Amino acid sequence: MGTKQEIQHKAGRGRKRGPGLFQLIMVGLVVAAVTKELQKDKEDRTWHGTVAGFVPYEFRVPTVERLRERVWDPDGAHLLSPHVFGVGWTVNVGRIVELVRRRVDDAREDSPA
Repeated sequence: MGTKQEIQHKAGRGRKRGPGLFQLIMVGLVVAAVTKELQKDKEDRTWHGTVAGFVPYEFRVPTVERLRERVWDPDGAHLLSPHVFGVGWTVNVGRIVELVRRRVDDAREDSPA
């Protein structure tokens, strides 16, 4: 057995770590999106769009309507939709629930009574 410090060191605890690659990429995307908007004339800024060719960003004030549209849209075609606020995607939970319901209903219909 070793001392508490030796055990923590072996377990990787106690080390100071910087941000991970994913965090650096996300910060870079946020900076790129904000820079993209600030480069537009003030009246042309929409504060939503895409950056890096395909990553969505949304910096408008969130609304209940947008929240429902992106997080709970059972009839929507996509499992992922742009975040309600920020950079990237969010899961359309409503669509997943609908797909699971259909699968359960189909399984019940196919099983012998």
